[in-house]
Amino acid sequence: MTQTEFQNIAPTLPSYPGIYKYYDSSNELLYVGKAKNIRKRVSSYFNKTLGSYKTHELVKRIRKIEFTIVNSEQDAFLLENSLIKQFQPLFNINLKDDKTYPYIVIKNEPFPRVYLTRQKIEDGSQYFGPYTSVNKVRELLNFIKQTIPLRTCPLNLTQKNIEKGKFKVCLEFHLGNCKGPCEARQSEQDYMENIGQIKNILRGKLSLVVQHFKNEMKSHVDSMEFEKAENARKKIQYLENYQSRSIVMNTSLGDVDVFSIQKEAEIAYVNYLMVQGGSIIQTNTIKVESHLDETLEEVLEFAIAQLRSIFNSEAKEIVVPFAIEYPEPGVLVTIPKGGDKKKLVELSEKNVQYFIDSLRAKERMLLGVKDADRYNVLLQIKDDLQLPGVPVHIECFDNSNFQGSYPVSAMVCFRNGEPSKKDYRLFNVKTVEGINDFATMKEAVYRRYKRLKTEGDPFPQLVIIDGGKGQLASAYEAIEELELEGKMTLVGLAKNEEELFFVGDKESLKLPYDSASHKLIRRIRDEVHRFGVNFHRQKRSKGTFKNSLQEIKGIGSSTANLLLKTFRSVNNIRQQPEDELAKIVGISKAKIVKEFFNQEDSIKPY
Repeated sequence: MTQTEFQNIAPTLPSYPGIYKYYDSSNELLYVGKAKNIRKRVSSYFNKTLGSYKTHELVKRIRKIEFTIVNSEQDAFLLENSLIKQFQPLFNINLKDDKTYPYIVIKNEPFPRVYLTRQKIEDGSQYFGPYTSVNKVRELLNFIKQTIPLRTCPLNLTQKNIEKGKFKVCLEFHLGNCKGPCEARQSEQDYMENIGQIKNILRGKLSLVVQHFKNEMKSHVDSMEFEKAENARKKIQYLENYQSRSIVMNTSLGDVDVFSIQKEAEIAYVNYLMVQGGSIIQTNTIKVESHLDETLEEVLEFAIAQLRSIFNSEAKEIVVPFAIEYPEPGVLVTIPKGGDKKKLVELSEKNVQYFIDSLRAKERMLLGVKDADRYNVLLQIKDDLQLPGVPVHIECFDNSNFQGSYPVSAMVCFRNGEPSKKDYRLFNVKTVEGINDFATMKEAVYRRYKRLKTEGDPFPQLVIIDGGKGQLASAYEAIEELELEGKMTLVGLAKNEEELFFVGDKESLKLPYDSASHKLIRRIRDEVHRFGVNFHRQKRSKGTFKNSLQEIKGIGSSTANLLLKTFRSVNNIRQQPEDELAKIVGISKAKIVKEFFNQEDSIKPY
């Protein structure tokens, strides 16, 4: 990746802590790095003279950059280490990835000890961590020792041994650091209550402890004991500043899939965090278009199924911000109210919000570029698509319909990389009966360029058809009938894979997603979609569309609207048995509707 290419994507990188991943042209992971500020750290690879051959070779191979936002440098550090150990990227080979991090263990034994360890043993003990700083762990343990009396000796304090009087209290008891459970001076219940307080501290539930020290500090101030008050203040400050655990590398989480969603109008954005072994190993955000007023729950359910399929997830738990109906057998749906899973949902929401913000920044950036920069984008499109000339005039077509009925088409025009709204056109379909997306596209293209040919107006250099090979072939049939072959280049833009098709080609063209040429093409496609949907809404609001139900003698608009509201589309109504229709509109009207569709089906070729 060149410095010029990087400058096109630099504004999309976040100024937050997190990890970044570099991929090559084969989508192979080259490098994983951590950063306090992702944008600054990644930019440093492209904005300075590279001192080593290894770094120079890495930058030369980079074709794609991904990132995951986390809450702190500590989380970034832990996540980087986890990903390097799991994927062993080529350019991370020389990193010391065998480092083990310290944990705090509450030992599974009578009167449990609490201490630092680097080894996890499956003996029923409870482990907290890992932590990035040994010094912080020791400070925390020292704080616990000064605050909550605990034993530190390795004695086997079974009830039987204590009753036999095998042990004597040690110096720790006389110093006030231990209450002497070895001589039955402290009950096991009282000791376990102290262990519960320690667990709260280690889990980050510090509010009660902080409040205790605030009360203590106030009491010392009132008593003019300022040295003691200062000690209490330091404890409060330490507790408030100390992050005791990480959610991006917490083995107790196991394998879970975390999702969040934000929706704006008909566009929803869904973020996915894949957590395996307690570590976030994948982050992905997608854009989902809804067309039939689907609920937020329905959109999220659809996106979850798609993302789990794409990433081959076998996690048996899904964590989401609200209740959904997810029917996959053996999969638990969790809506967390607190704890680590709630923090993961919040982290997912943070990532999806950044995705939305970056999209808006891209739009503002594209709208605000200078004429020379816009022309450079057009030059890039010319090179990427191997066009005979610079596409200073681009037109794009899209079809739209309402619940599977009454299609319309829209066309937008871009001149010199900017919208030319005076050249936008709308088409009420005239020659096509029923729903035929291919024929509808052919009619719109034919009418547009027949008019330009008749009036002697210049043709666009590039025509984008929003759809796959079928829509593209139909559009090209119109061009052939008008004898305009060679006057313009037609390409189809597939909606799902964001890939381009040329007439007659078997293989598609996939431009780099963050390339300037692909950004402009997607922007044109989004604009024609917006324009067509708005036109459709206006027509519906004026009552232009009459659904086929209202053509049935004996069925009025209120009955038709009730059926549509219940079954969502005319096609769904057609497929319902008569008794289901009767539950909504009564027996007599259900019979009329069913007879109409039966008669209509009997005259169709299929």
